Amino acid sequence: MAFDLEMIRAVYAGMGSRIEAARAAVARPLTLTEKILYAHLYGGEVKHAYERGVSYVDFAPDRVAMQDATAQMALLQFMQAGKPTAAVPSTVHCDHLIQAKDGATADLAEANAENKEVYDFLASVSNKYGIGFWKPGAGIIHQVVLENYAFPGGMMIGTDSHTPNAGGLGMVAIGVGGADAVDVMAGMAWELKFPKVIGVKLTGKLSGWTSAKDVILKVAGILTVKGGTGAIVEYFGEGAESLSCTGKGTICNMGAEIGATTSVFAYDEKMGDYLRGTGRAEIAEAAAAVAAHLRADDEVYTQPELYYDQLIEINLSELEPYVNGPFTPDAAWPISQFAAAVKEHGWPEKLEVGLIGSCTNSSYEDITRAASIAKQAVAKGLHVNAEFTVTPGSELVRYTVARDGLLDTFAEMGGVVLANACGPCIGQWARHTDDPKRKNSIITSFNRNFAKRNDGNPNTHAFVASPEIVTAFAIAGDLTFNPLTDTLPGTNGPVMFDEPVGVEMPPRGFAVEDAGFQAPALDGSRVQVLVSPESDRLELLEPFKPWEGTDLKGLRLLIKAQGKCTTDHISMAGPWLKYRGHLDNISNNMLIGATNAFNGRVNEVKDFVTQGDGYTTVPQAARSYKSMGIGTVVVGDENYGEGSSREHAAMEPRHLGVRAVIVKSFARIHETNLKKQGMLALTFANKADYDLIEEADLIDILGLTTFTPGQPLQARLHHADGDTDLITLNHTYNEGQIEWFKAGSALNLIRLKESSGSMLSQK
Repeated sequence: MAFDLEMIRAVYAGMGSRIEAARAAVARPLTLTEKILYAHLYGGEVKHAYERGVSYVDFAPDRVAMQDATAQMALLQFMQAGKPTAAVPSTVHCDHLIQAKDGATADLAEANAENKEVYDFLASVSNKYGIGFWKPGAGIIHQVVLENYAFPGGMMIGTDSHTPNAGGLGMVAIGVGGADAVDVMAGMAWELKFPKVIGVKLTGKLSGWTSAKDVILKVAGILTVKGGTGAIVEYFGEGAESLSCTGKGTICNMGAEIGATTSVFAYDEKMGDYLRGTGRAEIAEAAAAVAAHLRADDEVYTQPELYYDQLIEINLSELEPYVNGPFTPDAAWPISQFAAAVKEHGWPEKLEVGLIGSCTNSSYEDITRAASIAKQAVAKGLHVNAEFTVTPGSELVRYTVARDGLLDTFAEMGGVVLANACGPCIGQWARHTDDPKRKNSIITSFNRNFAKRNDGNPNTHAFVASPEIVTAFAIAGDLTFNPLTDTLPGTNGPVMFDEPVGVEMPPRGFAVEDAGFQAPALDGSRVQVLVSPESDRLELLEPFKPWEGTDLKGLRLLIKAQGKCTTDHISMAGPWLKYRGHLDNISNNMLIGATNAFNGRVNEVKDFVTQGDGYTTVPQAARSYKSMGIGTVVVGDENYGEGSSREHAAMEPRHLGVRAVIVKSFARIHETNLKKQGMLALTFANKADYDLIEEADLIDILGLTTFTPGQPLQARLHHADGDTDLITLNHTYNEGQIEWFKAGSALNLIRLKESSGSMLSQK
């Protein structure tokens, strides 16, 4: 079944003229990224060229996707926008709230009981506003989108940082906060700084143990966790065309780990095969008819160094498998060097758990390659030395691989199949362990491996690799084992693994009994959305207060965060996911994972108003200052807010009285989320000024009465000894974003405009 077919045909019908106008405006050949972006301008055909990395541009995405954890806050905000229905095709996917514990059946039943209130809310609000609803167990948002909604040349935003997964089908798909989703669902323009374009030329062809996962693991090692910030990564070359569609999706999915705005591949026959295999032959036919628009111009491929801001070349024929980690996804180790790295760094050699699947690697091809290794283990009499779990990405994949006997293969080697949900990848894992604080090692085929992310244990060393490498390591139970060269003891002596064998598409086609989709009512005007005032999981939102019209003076330093501070540090997932629809309750996790630069401890800061010189938790200190009417400031290090798109990491500080976040540099999504919630997202003009911030400082933010794009602000630091420092703070606000700040939030501005429009229509 092809969803939204007429919308897709309309996009293709208008692409030619828009791309032609863009080519004339830019006066040079276009990259694929530029073609898609210029074809989705909110105002129609381009009037002038935009400068990469500089110009803020209004876009009109084709659709919106939301997962259940972020959808709660997004839809609570949308309910305030005063719109009768979503302006573009939108969907909600229930994948984040299912905890992995005992296995798929038991875990899903427990989740349905535990989260009934939230699921009922999401189902009813989706029903009211014309939003497609994917029930718990239907699958992980990104896999379901790839199977049903992604289309070449389209543009989508999603309230999850791994939305770029859809780039595997040639779509510019960008992770955003819920407030951005509200803009688009309300029919308004969505703003993005026109990204730079990084080209990755792939030559050769994968073989043996090397998979698409290893491409992005290597790229992560090259670009690091912030090397893609402000850029779209565009893959091309003969090597790109040789990759399966789902393999391309894996690469794009993990582009979030390098900070990229998104990643994308040009349309090719592999994408056409996947569209036809998932029941969308009409889209494959429509895409083929405009194929020239769904790839960069020929001149770009001939001389890529002239058209990309940065160019990387990788020969797939020479690429070897990688294992990345621990604690960061850009610590890249070729398999030939990994054992030595384990020994050199003293990482726990014993492997306790191997986990495959997730939104990143749960395609039919992934499962067949991993199953080919599992089958060898059974046939060669190998003993499995670590726990092993399988997380299917969707019910379509799960049902098909079960029908084809692949899940039975994993069961024979002792594997446990978990629900079609995020589970351990996002900390929703009731891990079986005798000591939750023990130093240990796990390996996954997931995308992210920050400390504490999977199981809450800061001493868990999490490594990332392809599903087949993970499977081999789980069998060996030893991180110094190299499956390409080493032997394991079998029933008849030492044995080596044969190379994995995968099948891109199921020979008998995909099959499913109940995909888990629930269509909305044709007329939702009478549908009631009920939120109990006694609920501790759902809470209707109160608008944030607008700016008072003055400089902000006498602000207290809440915390000076040291080192890596991701959205997991700012607003943890795991057990806190249950409060994603209740802003006040979830605010009790604000910055509890951040390290205080003054004492080196986590979640321990001074409250100079009520505690004197004593320490308290970050949320308690914030609530104390807020109760006294004192605003606060958060100071951070480089790439502050990297990781998930969760806007709670911006809404919680706003709710608890933080007025400004001052850092050395921001991750893109988090900076936007802060702006959307009416906060000041500022960077040190001189990064060394970070060291001037003292624990007892009072801080004034100056220059707000003349707040102007391109004009820095200042902060006066009042130190406890009576001295002061005046420092310069840069910002990236444009005129529209400054209006968000003045109104108190972007949503407040939508509400004001809606109210003004209503009053004018009444007149």
